[in-house]
Formats: sequence, C-alpha cells, structure tokens
Amino acid sequence: MQFQWPAMLWLLLLVPALVVAYILAQRRRQRYALRYASLSLVKEALGRGPGWRRHAPPALFLLSLIVMLLALARPASLVTLPSQEGTVILTMDASGSMRADDLKPSRLDAAKSAALAFIEKQPQGVKIGVVSFSDSAFLVQAPTSEKEEVVAAVNRLTTQRGTAIGSALLTSLEAIFEDAEIEGGAPISSTVPTPTPTPLPKGVYEPAIIVLLSDGESNRGPRPLDVVEQVAARGIRVYTIGVGSVAGVVLRNQGRSMRVRLDEATLKAVATATDGEYFNASTEKDLHSIYENLSTHLVFKKQQTEITALFTGAAVVLLLIAGTLSLLWFNRLP
Repeated sequence: MQFQWPAMLWLLLLVPALVVAYILAQRRRQRYALRYASLSLVKEALGRGPGWRRHAPPALFLLSLIVMLLALARPASLVTLPSQEGTVILTMDASGSMRADDLKPSRLDAAKSAALAFIEKQPQGVKIGVVSFSDSAFLVQAPTSEKEEVVAAVNRLTTQRGTAIGSALLTSLEAIFEDAEIEGGAPISSTVPTPTPTPLPKGVYEPAIIVLLSDGESNRGPRPLDVVEQVAARGIRVYTIGVGSVAGVVLRNQGRSMRVRLDEATLKAVATATDGEYFNASTEKDLHSIYENLSTHLVFKKQQTEITALFTGAAVVLLLIAGTLSLLWFNRLP
C-alpha cells in the first residue's frame, strides 16, 4: 500500500500523546477516589465497577482516529477491478456431435444463437475472437471490437469431425497473445521443448478470458489437461460450458448411429485449473442464461486505486460503535 500524501502520517504522533493523556486521566480519577474518608463507602457506591468496559469505547475511539489519520494520507493499493476493456475468446465445438437435436434446432445452432446474444451485450472496449475446433482448431476471427465481423464468424461455423479440446485451448491462447513468443523464440503451441514463461503469481490475471463450449470427449490432438497449465501460467481463466449429458445421446446421421458423451470431468478440471468456472447446459434456455451471465464483469485487471473512502468508512463505523457502547453502558459519550 502507498500513500499519496505521506506527510500527513506525521499526525500519527498525536496517538501516543493521547494514550499518555488517557492514562494520566485514569490515575487522577483513582487519586480522587482515595480522598473519601472510607474506602468501603467508595466500593459500595461503585459496586463491582465497569471493569474492561470502561476502556473499550475510548480504545475504539482511538482506533477510529488512527484510521482517519491514515485516510488523510490518501492510501492507494493495487486492486483487482472489473474492466470494460479486455479480450474474450469464444471457443466453440464444431464436431459432428453438435448436430444432435436435443437442443433445437441443433446443439450448434443453439450455441450460435446464445453466442450472438452474448456478443451484442458486450461494450465497445471489449475485443472478441472466435475459435472453432473439431479434429483440429482454427482461429475463425481474430480478436476485434467490430461486432459485425464477430457475428459473421459465428454464423459461418459448420460441423466437422473429431474433438480437439487441447488444440482449441492452445489456439485460443495464441489468439490472445497474437505476437507473443515464449523464451527461445518458439510459438506458444510449439511441440519443440522450450523453456516455459515465468508463471504469473496465483490470483493475477490478464484482462482476457476463454469461454470454451463442448459436448464431447477430446479425441484429437494434445490432452486438455496436458496443456491447461500453459493457459493458467499466462493468467488466463477458462470458463467451460458442457452441452448434453454424461450419459450421452445417440446421434444418427446418414444411416449410422453413434453415442456421444459429455466429458464433464475434463471440462471441470480445465475450469478449476485456471480459476474459471464450469456450467452445464441441458436446454436452449440454460445455454442463453449462461452466456448472458458471462458478461465483461468476468474480465479483470489490476490497477493502482485510491482507497481513502474505504478507510474513512471504517473510521466512521468504529466511531459509531464506540459512541453506541458508551451510551449503552455509561449513558454518555467517551
């Protein structure tokens, strides 16, 4: 924590002086009591006495004064705040199982509809990119604040074969760090062994998120749990959406039948590893509700922020508590 007016901290020297004055006042009070001819009369008049309660309101009053003096110095701290600027990558499963019609008119069409509604709600400062994945992953639209381009990219999505969630995560990461390279000059998704970037401290995030939607099990490319550490180390949170059920559904296409199952465990693990969150969508309404809640309050950034108001509020609360206790116990203010 830093102070914008550090010179005001000299006022804290008043605190020891007030403590000394309070101690002297208490001793004077005791000497005054001893002037009575009979100590038994004093004890009888005072009863058991207030004990520790006598000192509680003054202590709270002094603490509120300390906090107020700190507020005068205008404290500032590095605070994580919601950002109206950032990057959101919509990473959408376009595997053959997304043709299933348990969500109408199909899983893919329902996902596209919900994604389009999400795009329209975003403020102008947020850049949105689109990644499509099936047997491999492709950047369909680089992050941009032009909503028309993002809408057109979502509308172009069509189903293919296979499910490559690991490749989708890597492609989404590259889309966020478009020109980024890890040490040694190799791209993020390179399979050549290279030193990894220094992980960001836990709880520190880039102003970017990945929203990954899938309805199946990853059966192409690298395993998702093998690459998710790269994503977490770069400070990117992944919010995963599972479409369908773990039990699966039977998909019929061109006379062939196959059962497709949702790998919910992997999607949950990816979200947990990146401090994101997992959602399950079993209906079109669920899907729209999830995307509606995934607004830009999920994009955070750290910035130096003055917290004088916080200190002032705390001082007022302490002062009110001290005054209330003094009135209740002694019918007077401290």
